[in-house]
Amino acid sequence: QVQLVESGGGVVQAGGSLRLSCAASGRTFSSDAMGWSRQAPGKEREFVAIINWSGGYTDYADSVKGRFTIFRDNGKNTVNLQMNSLKPEDTAVYYCEAGVRNWRGSYSSDYWGQGTQVTVSA
Repeated sequence: QVQLVESGGGVVQAGGSLRLSCAASGRTFSSDAMGWSRQAPGKEREFVAIINWSGGYTDYADSVKGRFTIFRDNGKNTVNLQMNSLKPEDTAVYYCEAGVRNWRGSYSSDYWGQGTQVTVSA
C-alpha cells in the first residue's frame, strides 16, 4: 500500500520559516516527479512546487518563487519543502504528491498524502 505522510506543519509568525517533509512508503518514487500543492479555506487546490526524478529540475508557483525550496532524497524516498519568509496568504493545508504531471496545465498526480496544516499569523 502506497502512503505519503507529511509532517512539519504548524503555526508561525509572518516572516518565519517552516520545513515540510514527506515520507513515501509502499514503493519508490525515484523515477517520478514529486511535488507540493496547497489548499486554503474556500479556495481550490493550487500547485506550489515540483521536482523531477533526479532533483535536477524544479518549478515553483509565482507566489512562492524565491521563498520556497523543494528538494528530495531518493535514497530515503522523501521530498521536502523549505518555506522561508512566510506570509499570511501562505496559510493552507499542504499536500505532498507523487507522479505529478502537467503542473502548469491540467495538474494531475498518482498519489497524495493527507496534508499538513500551515498557519501563518500576521
